[in-house]
Amino acid sequence: MKKNSKNYWKLFKSLTAKAYSMTEILIVLCIIGIILLMVLPNQTSVISQAKAIEAQAMLNQVYGLQKSHFYRFSKYSPNIEELGFDQEVTVDEGGQAVYKVEIIEASTSSFLARATSVSDLDGDGAFNTWEIDDKKMLTEVIKE
Repeated sequence: MKKNSKNYWKLFKSLTAKAYSMTEILIVLCIIGIILLMVLPNQTSVISQAKAIEAQAMLNQVYGLQKSHFYRFSKYSPNIEELGFDQEVTVDEGGQAVYKVEIIEASTSSFLARATSVSDLDGDGAFNTWEIDDKKMLTEVIKE
């Protein structure tokens, strides 16, 4: 009988999984955290550049709508809704858009539209702002 109990014990030991200690797991998590802290500041500029593409795309759409309106009515529209531009719901209102678009000025010969970030992307207190005019000059007024 004693011989069988030894065999069962050997079988049990061979079936149990090897595990890491809590100290080993904590050390690995600390190393991963340190690596993330080193990489994250380098990624903020890439993230803000990617979000600026949203502003550029929306302003290019406003430009196209303004040109279409100009060809029909021989003047640019001061009203963004009249153009048919559908402003996405911004992040501060629970949506996904980072930029709010508005028409700053419009006349019979020119217009100026602006896209302003509704959140400070890099935490420096400046809100990224882009503008486009009737000559399709897309400029970054306030850099992020």
